[in-house]
Amino acid sequence: MSLVDVHTEWDPLEEIVVGTISGAQVPVTDRSLMAAEYADFDDPQEIQTGPYPRHVLEETEAELEELVGLLTDLGVTVRRPGGRDHKSMVSTPDWSTDGFHDYCPRDGFLTVGNTIIESPMVLRSRFLEGFAYKDLFVEYLRSGARWLSAPKPQLADALYEPTAAPGQRLRDLEPVFDAANVLRFGTDVLYQVSDSGNRLGALWLQAVLGEQYTVHPCEGLYPSTHIDSTLTPLRPGLIMVNPSRVNDDNMPEFLRGWDRIECPELVDIGYVGKHPRGSVWIGMNFLVTAPGQAIVDKRQTDLIRELERHKVEVIPAQLTHARSLGGGFHCVTLDVRRRGELATYR
Repeated sequence: MSLVDVHTEWDPLEEIVVGTISGAQVPVTDRSLMAAEYADFDDPQEIQTGPYPRHVLEETEAELEELVGLLTDLGVTVRRPGGRDHKSMVSTPDWSTDGFHDYCPRDGFLTVGNTIIESPMVLRSRFLEGFAYKDLFVEYLRSGARWLSAPKPQLADALYEPTAAPGQRLRDLEPVFDAANVLRFGTDVLYQVSDSGNRLGALWLQAVLGEQYTVHPCEGLYPSTHIDSTLTPLRPGLIMVNPSRVNDDNMPEFLRGWDRIECPELVDIGYVGKHPRGSVWIGMNFLVTAPGQAIVDKRQTDLIRELERHKVEVIPAQLTHARSLGGGFHCVTLDVRRRGELATYR
């Protein structure tokens, strides 16, 4: 029986991958990094590249271990990726870069049904991120899972337009998208068209998933990177929305019948350095472990109260440097198996 089996963002969690912060750094600046992460910087020289401060790495790894403990106590099998040397240079005929991190498996990998998909990520510095997870994916393949990799993108300069308006910094020259642009609602799959996923990426994903699924490319929802601080399904029929981004006009059509909770104003947890990789809304980046149960940043007391008011059990935890590193509890995990069946929830 395949160890990989996921249909939604909320079914009871049975197995998950938790990332590692080992060796994490900000890569050398290039056109992809400027377009997706630092478009508000006029001078690439202003960007602090190289390893994150030692205390950030040590505190984060300790908190990831605490997360592993929480998940294990819930009866969830937890897996971790192997380490990699992020300082090594990677080159193609079009560009050269060093690496980033293996902190956010949600960004690069998508599980749908019994299939693992390696997405064609937007950042050149994450070109080889799958190597950290290779041994795990081989094990899942041997168990009966399907393991697919999207066409390896060229990521040439022409793909990016850093000076364009938000949401228009990727051209449709080849399929590119981060897996964190995607949310699963059974047979419906939401795909955020943005600076971390173009329309061709949605077209490729629909072709791969086939007629059993409907991929919904959503434009005008959130133009920047990733979807998991904009919409968070909590259980069938109930979803939390970011009120600064989601409204009646841009709410995805297939979710209009769902009850909505507006995320309250969040506590700014701060960041290290000159530029955060996550907004204040990263507090909404929590992990749903079962219908009506979630691991949430314990500093977000108003958010916790709002969730509990809607009968959501909250398990408090903390990632001190989530804004600095660009990853909350949803980002730093990849659900591999959830107990449930494929269904339609419109």
